[in-house]
Amino acid sequence: MNENTTPHKMGPITLAPSVLPRHALTYLYAAFVSIGLVTFVSIGQAYILNEHLKIPISQQGTISGNLVFWTEIVTLLFFVPAGVLMDRIGRKPLYSAGFVLLALAYALYPLSRSVDELTLYRMIYALGIVAVTGALSTVMIDYPAEQSRGKLIAITGFLNGLGIVMLNQFFGGLPMRLIAKGFSGNDAGLYTHLAIAGVALVSAVVVGFGLKGGTEVKKEDRPPLRTLVTSGIRCAKNPRILLSYAAAFVARGDQSIIGTFLPLWGTTAGIAMGMAPAEAVKKGMMIFIISQGAALLWAPVIGPLIDRWNRVTALSVCMGLASIGYLSLGLIGNPHEPGSIISFVLLGIGQISAFLGSQSLIGQEAPKAERGSVIGMFNISGAVGILVITTLGGRLFDSMSPKAPFMVVGAINALVMLAGIVVRLKFPGKAPVSNQQ
Repeated sequence: MNENTTPHKMGPITLAPSVLPRHALTYLYAAFVSIGLVTFVSIGQAYILNEHLKIPISQQGTISGNLVFWTEIVTLLFFVPAGVLMDRIGRKPLYSAGFVLLALAYALYPLSRSVDELTLYRMIYALGIVAVTGALSTVMIDYPAEQSRGKLIAITGFLNGLGIVMLNQFFGGLPMRLIAKGFSGNDAGLYTHLAIAGVALVSAVVVGFGLKGGTEVKKEDRPPLRTLVTSGIRCAKNPRILLSYAAAFVARGDQSIIGTFLPLWGTTAGIAMGMAPAEAVKKGMMIFIISQGAALLWAPVIGPLIDRWNRVTALSVCMGLASIGYLSLGLIGNPHEPGSIISFVLLGIGQISAFLGSQSLIGQEAPKAERGSVIGMFNISGAVGILVITTLGGRLFDSMSPKAPFMVVGAINALVMLAGIVVRLKFPGKAPVSNQQ
C-alpha cells in the first residue's frame, strides 16, 4: 500500500493516513516551542512595564487587562479567516507566518516608549497568536488516528508545558543575568526580546520545511468558501461541539489568566516586598513555572484516561479539576510563601486538564473537511473568554485582590463541568474507538 492509505506509527501513536513520522516529529517540535513563545509575552511585559516604562504597580493590572483586551479583539476578527485559509491552502504556510509575526512583535516590544506603542506591537503579536495557536490546534487534530487522539494530545500538552517551563525559565531569567554582566536594565530587556524573536524565526523555518503540505481533503471535496465561513456556527447544532465551544471559552481563558496574572501577581508582590524589578520578575516567573511544571507532569497521566473514557465524561472531569485548582488560590496570602506551592500545583493540573479535555472533544467531533473552520470558531469562543475574563480580571486585580481573577475562572469552570454532566446524560456521543474493538 502507498503512504496515503497506510497508517504509520510514531512510538505508541498511530498516525492518520498520509501523515509520516517526519511530519509528526516536526509537529512535536512546534508543540514544544509554540505555547512557550506565546506565553513569554506576559513575563517580558511585566519587565517592560516596570523597567522600561516605569508604570506604577497600582496601574499594571488594568493595563495588562487592556493589552489582552486588544489582543483578543484582533483574534476575534481573524480566527475565522485564518481557519478558512487553513482549509483552503493548508496548515503549513499559516503556521510559519505566525512564527514570523511573533518574531516581529518580540523584536519591537522593548522599543515601546508608551503604553500606546506597546498596544500596537501587542496587536502584531495577536496576529501571530491567531496563526500559531490555530494551526497548532488544527494539526493536533489532523495527525493522530482516532484511537491515539488522547495520547497525542497528552504528549502535546506535555511538550507545551515543557516548552513553557524551559523557554520562560531561560529567557525570564536572562535580564537578571545580563544585568549581572554589566548591561543596563533597558539593554537587558532589549537583548532578551531579540533572542526570543530569533527562536521564533528559527521555528518558522523548521515548520515551513517539516510539516505536511496541502490540505486534508482533495480539491474536489472541499466545501465552498461560504460553507467554510458559516460551518463553525452551523456545527454548533451538535451539542457536544457546542459544549466544546463553552469549554474553549474558559480553557483558553484559563491559560490567559495564568499567563497574564500569575507572573504579574508574583512580580508585584515581590516589588512590594522590596525586590528590584529584575528579581521580582524572576520570582514571578518561578511561580508560573511551578504551575506549568505540574501541568507538564500531569499531562501523561490524564491523556491515556481521556482515550479510555467517553470524551464528554473526560471533559466534565477535567473541568472539575480546573475549578478546584483555581479556587484553591483563594487560600493563599503571599504567593512567595512556601505553602502556596500546593495551590500552584493544583492550578497547573487543572489548567492542563481543561486544555486536554476540550481539545479531545472538539477533535473527535469536528468534521474533517471543515476542521480548520470549526477550530476557528472553537478558538473564537476561547478569544471571547479571554476578552471577558482578562478585562474583568485586570480590574478586579487592581481594585479587589490579585486572587480575584482566579476565583472568577474557578466559578466558570464549575459551570462548564455542570453543563458537561447534562450533555453526558442526554447526548453522550460515541465511546472511544479503543472501547469499541
